[in-house]
Amino acid sequence: MSEILLTILIIAVIFIFSHLNNKIRRLEKEVDDLNSKIKQPHQNILVQQRKEQEHLPVIETATSHPVQEHTAHEERITEETPLRSQPQKDWMQPFFDFLKQNILTIVGIFTLVLGIGYFVKYAIDKNWIGETPRAGLGLAAGAGIMLIGHFLRKNYAVFASIITGGGIAVLYFTTTIAFREYHLFTQNTAFVITTLITIVSIVLAYYYKSEVLIIIALLGGFTAPLMISTGQSNYPFLFTYLTLLNVGMLAASFLKHWKSVGWTAYAFTTIYLFYWTSEQTQLLSIVFYIISYIIFYLFALQDYFKKNILSPWDTLMLVLINFSSIIGLIYIFKTLSYEPVIIFPLAFAAVNAVLLAREYGKKSFGFSYSIFAALTISLITVAVALQFKTHLITSVWAVEASLLLYIWKKSGHGIFKTCFYVLFPLVIIAQLMTWSEYFNTDNMSIVFNPVFLTSLVTIATTILNLFLLKRINETRKQEDNFFENVFAVVSYGIIYLALLLEIIYHISHRPWSAITSIGLLFSIYYIFALILLRKKLDIDTTIQTGLTYLFLILIAFNASFVASEVASAVLYKELSFGFYMIHFLHWIPFIYMVWNASSIPDFYKTNLSYWAISVTIVIAVSCGFYNTYLVGSVSNVSLLYKAKEHFNILYLPIIWTVLSSIFIYISLKKNIPEYSRIGFILFGIMILKLYSYDVWQMDNISRITAFIVLGIILLSSSFTFQRLKNIIKNMVDKKEEEHEN
Repeated sequence: MSEILLTILIIAVIFIFSHLNNKIRRLEKEVDDLNSKIKQPHQNILVQQRKEQEHLPVIETATSHPVQEHTAHEERITEETPLRSQPQKDWMQPFFDFLKQNILTIVGIFTLVLGIGYFVKYAIDKNWIGETPRAGLGLAAGAGIMLIGHFLRKNYAVFASIITGGGIAVLYFTTTIAFREYHLFTQNTAFVITTLITIVSIVLAYYYKSEVLIIIALLGGFTAPLMISTGQSNYPFLFTYLTLLNVGMLAASFLKHWKSVGWTAYAFTTIYLFYWTSEQTQLLSIVFYIISYIIFYLFALQDYFKKNILSPWDTLMLVLINFSSIIGLIYIFKTLSYEPVIIFPLAFAAVNAVLLAREYGKKSFGFSYSIFAALTISLITVAVALQFKTHLITSVWAVEASLLLYIWKKSGHGIFKTCFYVLFPLVIIAQLMTWSEYFNTDNMSIVFNPVFLTSLVTIATTILNLFLLKRINETRKQEDNFFENVFAVVSYGIIYLALLLEIIYHISHRPWSAITSIGLLFSIYYIFALILLRKKLDIDTTIQTGLTYLFLILIAFNASFVASEVASAVLYKELSFGFYMIHFLHWIPFIYMVWNASSIPDFYKTNLSYWAISVTIVIAVSCGFYNTYLVGSVSNVSLLYKAKEHFNILYLPIIWTVLSSIFIYISLKKNIPEYSRIGFILFGIMILKLYSYDVWQMDNISRITAFIVLGIILLSSSFTFQRLKNIIKNMVDKKEEEHEN
């Protein structure tokens, strides 16, 4: 019953298609007739006007001069006014346009291939045909689809190319199934058949002048080895076949200027080469790396040799083929322990230097000159980095990212910016993997070790990237710098971590309190340097404010928790008193920033900044005196608790009183109301603590001493404030009198 329904359905589809096809032909004929009728009267009018003009006498009138002058004026305006550059079209737009126009065709041919496959499977399940007829049926179906595409090629070129590509796909899959499932012929025979299919496809693509068809042919050609693979690797034979395929690609690219075929071939060839390199590292693979390098280098330079220009995609191919080849070749040398590993980057640098000399000889210092110079310098940089035993992937990717950013600066093409933002996260990941060796390797030398030398390459390229981005922003006056700000934060973070991890690695044998203290001191000075150099580094205002808050948080944390740990380590004889004094080096940048408010003018735009500064001062001063008192007065650890209680009850209220007085004094002198609020609040906290807790813990002598000292401080402060208030009042009155006079 199902077979009868399927037959009726097929007949109905054929009938409907035939009926619609006849209607479409009638409509096309009617449209052609209407076009001819519309064009005929217009052509008659033009002929009549031409005849009349031929019989008119040529008369010069005075009115002709204004017209000529007006025309000349328009020409001058056209020459003087620069042509407004057209908005750059999205590089993915042609692809999406192709999909929009041909999506039904693509889905249709894909569905047809699936339908044929399901039909063959149905026939196999019903035992209608044997194994050999099954393969023959598939080959016949593929050939039939290609024949349909052949007849449609004149009027429907793109449609016919997709149809023909579907037929080629059927041939490939049929051959694969006949070999792997039915074992109808040997692997060599299957390889010959797939090669013939590829050759026929390339010839048809050249004959039909169809770029779509040759891409389909290349896809089939590069996947054919996977289709007929038996799991036994024969890499020399495979790459001989791929080399022949790439030579055919190069010939088609030069003859028809089809760039997409080159990129398709490069993607597959690189994947195959990297897989071979990682699976079986052999010296023979170097030959195929060099052959592929030559082929794709020629592919990238075809427009340069023909027209002396480098397009963005050609430039990107130059970058990728240089660095992907270096990664594979140096990996082989390192794995097989051959020397010197720098021979390949230097050789590739020499190739680019020849092209650079060619541009220099022509006195042409344009885009091509910049690209060849940048490639040469980048490759030499990689060679130097590898000579110092840096990590391969991290160094190569870091240099390549900077090269892409430089090319974006020189060309302005967004593709290089996109590639840079794609590659830079990979650089970070590679650098993180490099840093992980700090935890797995012992006894590395200071600075001159593979991990830190690799970090130095990343630091150098990151600084270069920041400089290039700054120049790009100045040139193009970009308003939306979100990604640039994120990149800047990440870049400064990479530099910070690279230096910090090297420091921590070499002090890892010290107590944890010492490691934390040194790490925090480095962090404080690093952020302090960024704040001081913010103008030269062109750091965004938002980032500056964030850095300042982070600086204050680190100061407070270092002066409180870390200082307490260091003091405890000194008391337990784990660290020396001299190390404890080194810990106070954080006061130098802190005092500088508090004293020189002009060093961070943007920070003081909100009231919150005054509170942040004041809280940090209170914590740093209080904890500084607290820990110093413990280290200097406690000789026996058993007396530590008693010393802490004594300081908290007796000395801490005095410190807070002095600080609150200073805040109020600064408020009156600098006319900053927020400091007076802070001073009175701190004073209130001190009074509340004193009368609610401290006085009940003191002995009589301590209580009397505390009250006397606090009373003297309060009276002195009050007298000073009154005097300052009178001075300010007299100054104001004097100015008013001078103004009245």
